[in-house]
Amino acid sequence: MYILGIETSCDETAASIIQVNSSGKLTVLTNIISSQIEIHKKYGGVIPEVAAREHVLNILPVINESLAKAKIDYKKIDLIAVTKGPGLITSLITGLETAKTLAYAWKKPLIGINHIEGHIYSNFINPSKPIKFPALVLTVSGGHTILVLMLGHNKYKIIGETLDDAAGEAYDKGAKMLGLGYPGGPIISKLAIEYKNSGQSSTLKLPRPMLNVNNFNFSFSGLKTSLLYKLKKDNNWPNRINEYCFAYEEAIIEILVKKTLKAATKYKIKTIMLAGGVSANKELREEFKLKLSKKYHFLVPALDHTTDNAVMIATAGYYRYKNKGVKNRSNLKVDSNLKLQ
Repeated sequence: MYILGIETSCDETAASIIQVNSSGKLTVLTNIISSQIEIHKKYGGVIPEVAAREHVLNILPVINESLAKAKIDYKKIDLIAVTKGPGLITSLITGLETAKTLAYAWKKPLIGINHIEGHIYSNFINPSKPIKFPALVLTVSGGHTILVLMLGHNKYKIIGETLDDAAGEAYDKGAKMLGLGYPGGPIISKLAIEYKNSGQSSTLKLPRPMLNVNNFNFSFSGLKTSLLYKLKKDNNWPNRINEYCFAYEEAIIEILVKKTLKAATKYKIKTIMLAGGVSANKELREEFKLKLSKKYHFLVPALDHTTDNAVMIATAGYYRYKNKGVKNRSNLKVDSNLKLQ
């Protein structure tokens, strides 16, 4: 079975071809991504109108490149999977309308995929060990911080989510306050590691919002505000940037790890998975490995499957097609606030 995946929820135009054999083994034939990071850097964040225009320019070339590098004709495609939400509505429209047009012209079944579900299924792209249910997935990115209880394929329950900023957004805004540029996560992480490896001991104390409340929700706005006030009071902060990055990242990671492990205990979880762009963070991965006992299977996606990509959409499309079938493609619509279900 050959599946074409299409992803345009934010500022990456992505297309992928995967092959699934009769035993369910998945092979990634192509993973093509046209990134807009360099375009949006000067604005300090993604501009929706600019992103949408770039998607229109890139969508067909990216799909054509994906087919060409996979060395297959469109006639061999058995299924098209496309992101239908959540995300930037103008970006989503480009991907979905392109997919609907191709499905009609090629006479292929089409399935709409939730972007969060795609991130979850990035862990099912040739996992290093069997995934046992119930599983707990921490999906953490620039737009989302969600704890999902996964009882089986396509069976989800959201047990915790951010009440304000996502963790990735907190990284970006923290980096902006420190004058470090966009995107903020990789920059803060790099400088935090440099400080950690220097052997110095930080005197900075930043809060861990909602860490001890009796639920699994997150909040990062208070952490951002605390960083802002500390910078205003510290005239020497430009000479302590690495230390500030270390303290800020340490607070974010502690919140994510402790909330996840607390939920894992309550729900008697067998597998813990990370997903989303922030799951590429080296310290976050290492902290989870350090804190996990042998009773949990722990999985993280390959680095090139952590950020937005179409392999995860194609993979999620395969499992949803296998378990749920395909509805009428003409009824598919984008939903910028689509809920996971």
